Amino acid sequence: MYKIIVIGGSAGSFPLIQKLLAKLPASYNTPIVLCLHRLKHIRHGFVEALNLKSAKQIIEPDDKEKIQKGRVYLAPANYHLMADIGNIFSLSTSDMVSFSRPSINVAFDTFSYIFKEKMLGVILSGANSDGAMGLYMAKKRGAKVITQSPAEATIKTMPEAAIHLMPDIKQLNIDEIIEYILSHDSIKIEV
Repeated sequence: MYKIIVIGGSAGSFPLIQKLLAKLPASYNTPIVLCLHRLKHIRHGFVEALNLKSAKQIIEPDDKEKIQKGRVYLAPANYHLMADIGNIFSLSTSDMVSFSRPSINVAFDTFSYIFKEKMLGVILSGANSDGAMGLYMAKKRGAKVITQSPAEATIKTMPEAAIHLMPDIKQLNIDEIIEYILSHDSIKIEV
């Protein structure tokens, strides 16, 4: 079972995230981290839109906040969201990575450094290659990695970049990804 699920996406991923959140029961225990490209100057509306269809509250974590079971976290606009020793979040406004802040590469890399094989990393639709290298590093550390099938992705660039680095990566459609996530809840695992 996983201690954390990290999902990255960009253009075309918002409806997929809404679909996942709509099916996620309030009792779901494994923390989920969403690292989604978003406009840096718009601070309100994104979290509220995600919360509309979710049985769980979506939270933008603060720096040094402890990662807690049963929560869904969203990387704040214009901040890199990272994991740190002690199972806490770390926020940074350091340089953009792959033209992005938050960077999906940074999230996958740091969360897999802390959680290793206890992490599930998922990459969804997006218009650049951000996330592919971070997901590759996560896989090298023992994390389970999945990409949305490019055949289904609204914008194939992110999934194809991950497949280019990891030809054997599991490719699933969004319903299969949701089913996988729902069937791997860490009910008895402490974070």
